Amino acid sequence: MTKKVPSPCIDVCKFRRGGHCIGCSMTKAQKSLFKQLKKPAHRRAFVEMLQAQQTALGKYKHWSPEYARKCLKKGLKPPFKEVAKAG
Repeated sequence: MTKKVPSPCIDVCKFRRGGHCIGCSMTKAQKSLFKQLKKPAHRRAFVEMLQAQQTALGKYKHWSPEYARKCLKKGLKPPFKEVAKAG
């Protein structure tokens, strides 16, 4: 089980698309909320919610592999099942 869950932010931080970041799909309010979440289970649930949000919004297929890379770079297992890259 993953002990730590890093921020879903992938360091793009450009807010377009109706107030959603073009990198991770979070709004500024969601970024603040994630920082307040301390329990890993709550953070994992937030990441799951974010993936559902990205699916609903579309145009976020780049996020999952980038976030997985960020987690692995920190020596952590990504808190989700990786989605196969589209060819």
